[in-house]
Amino acid sequence: MPQTTSRYRPPGPLGFGGAPLGNMFVPVDDETARGALIAAWETGIRTFDTAPHYGSGLSEHRFGEVLRQFERDDFALSTKVGRLLIPDESRPENPPFKNALPFRVHYDYSADGTRRSLEHSLQRLGLARVDIVFIHDVAEDHHGSRWTELFDTAMKGAAAALTRLREEGVIRAWGLGVNLVEPCMRALDEADPDIFLLAGRYSLIDFGDVAEFFPACQERGVSIVVGGPYNSGLLAGGETFEYQKAPPDKVAARDRIAAVAKEFGVDIRAAALQFCAAHPVVSAVIPGAKSAEKVRQNAELMRRTIPPQFWHALKEQGLLPEGAFTP
Repeated sequence: MPQTTSRYRPPGPLGFGGAPLGNMFVPVDDETARGALIAAWETGIRTFDTAPHYGSGLSEHRFGEVLRQFERDDFALSTKVGRLLIPDESRPENPPFKNALPFRVHYDYSADGTRRSLEHSLQRLGLARVDIVFIHDVAEDHHGSRWTELFDTAMKGAAAALTRLREEGVIRAWGLGVNLVEPCMRALDEADPDIFLLAGRYSLIDFGDVAEFFPACQERGVSIVVGGPYNSGLLAGGETFEYQKAPPDKVAARDRIAAVAKEFGVDIRAAALQFCAAHPVVSAVIPGAKSAEKVRQNAELMRRTIPPQFWHALKEQGLLPEGAFTP
């Protein structure tokens, strides 16, 4: 489809991913969550991403409490649609979030469900608008073989509704927020998205899936927000990849890169962040963080100087493609 509007790009290179503040895997108290968001602002971060799914509304509540104190035009905020939250006093589990708010998740990718979801998000945030809306998790990893049916519903419903909201000036951009490339490629063919949030598919050790996707986005003027730049921990000193025990080939790839990093005095975490941000199609990189200390650390790693020789060495050893974009 042809481009219908100029494409909005949120400010980067570093943003703030909101899943941890929905108590992802472990609870985070309100004071710690508030401190993380304030630290993000103080370090210059101006792109913030959240979703109803994150803690069944908890992340959105926390974002709104902090962001409301700043001038609305001074930051970019994205949230997501595709899940409606239904009040439920039994406090049903919403994995992987702990101690979520008392709501039950109901998938709804229709136009009406999209409008309702956005209205509910604005109420939780206590704000009059968001800049970007992502259609959340409309992919095989969440819906199995039914994903194509739900994707068709999303294109006819959510995508159409968000396109109208963009044309009316209610939002500035829309796209998909997913972990897989295939639905993004289909969305480029079937609709007119502005931006994608792609988590875990572009990193120092996992970049093959975007070989065709990123150039297709560049051709359309569509940008990418990269989530999961540390591959859920493997590139930050952990042993998990996609939130499971990392397979041996990924551990080996990490270790080979870490050896080169040690040779050049480079922190592999800095390399992970800066590699993701270097591609021209990437508008922001949004690692999640549970504390102010972690936020400040990410900001310092993104600013750290990495010698060009390090990147040359990775390419010479076949750890990065020769044509890979690097800082």
